[in-house]
Amino acid sequence: MINIYLPYREKYKRMQRVLAADVGGTKVNMALCYVTETKIEIVHTARYASQEYSSFTDIIKAFLADEKVEKPEKIGIGVAGPVIDNTVEFTNLNWGVVSAKDIAAVTGVPEEHVGLINDLEATGYGLPCLGEDDILTLHRGEPGHKGNAAIIAPGTGLGEAGLFADAKGYHPFATEGGHCEFAPRTEMEAQLFSYLKIKHRRVSWEHVVAGPGIYRLYYFLRDVMQREEPEWLKKEIEEKGDPSAVISQAGLEKRAPICEEVMQLFVQQLAREASSLVLKMKATGGLFFGGGIPPKILPLLKEPNFYDTFVDCGRMQALVEKVPVRIILNDKSALFGAAYYGAYGL
Repeated sequence: MINIYLPYREKYKRMQRVLAADVGGTKVNMALCYVTETKIEIVHTARYASQEYSSFTDIIKAFLADEKVEKPEKIGIGVAGPVIDNTVEFTNLNWGVVSAKDIAAVTGVPEEHVGLINDLEATGYGLPCLGEDDILTLHRGEPGHKGNAAIIAPGTGLGEAGLFADAKGYHPFATEGGHCEFAPRTEMEAQLFSYLKIKHRRVSWEHVVAGPGIYRLYYFLRDVMQREEPEWLKKEIEEKGDPSAVISQAGLEKRAPICEEVMQLFVQQLAREASSLVLKMKATGGLFFGGGIPPKILPLLKEPNFYDTFVDCGRMQALVEKVPVRIILNDKSALFGAAYYGAYGL
């Protein structure tokens, strides 16, 4: 589907042992992989709750302590945060700064064989590793157009990335577009902006179009728009401790009108920001939805509310209508990409 250019793929013909990681605000997926030009075989994998560890290096130590794990030759890590000079300060975790040098010190792998990249950039590198069953085409658009592609991924935060296209193939690159300022379009959205501005000096798209954005929309509708909150729902939110999960599930199951409205509003805002990303990247090669939320709300993304909002972008509507829209269903795409980059991108 996507030909990703990796500069050193021709250099390494043998199988390589790569330690790969996909590090997010909620979970960390780790895997030891055997990587060749045509295949990534995961030989051992583990999942860790991010908040239960005081540092990322502690998770690496825990993974390598497993007797089933051979020492890797290279390490590729996709992280939720801006990577600069092989160093990252995690955006939604209190782990401070982690560098390739730190990881080399705890693993014994040479620093030059340790690569840190943004998790959405890793998702881009993982696209060639996905099969037909791993991708759902939401809207065909006009496939076959050459050009850049884009990835948007709502989860714990809002990740965005681009894939620059040239004669060699696609080149994934990271952005921090999810932290750009939220822009209201309707009167209700203006009220939402004012509501969020009370708690956040600068309201970003991540405040709206990510997991925590779901409960922010809920409290906005309840407190500002005076929507009714059923007593059973209030109790469930208090007891389960994950308001976004409770609200989204109730909305999908149509058990509470306020939750249905929350999810419709969430989908509208996701469509708006996705459309803006397509325009910024001129992503005629396609838009991919990653992250944990889109596969869980597929029924809503298939409704007219999403696509009608997505293409409602003024004079550029004809361009946006040409763009294929796809959902990544495999939650290991960033892990595959981290392994692929670790093997051939360093």
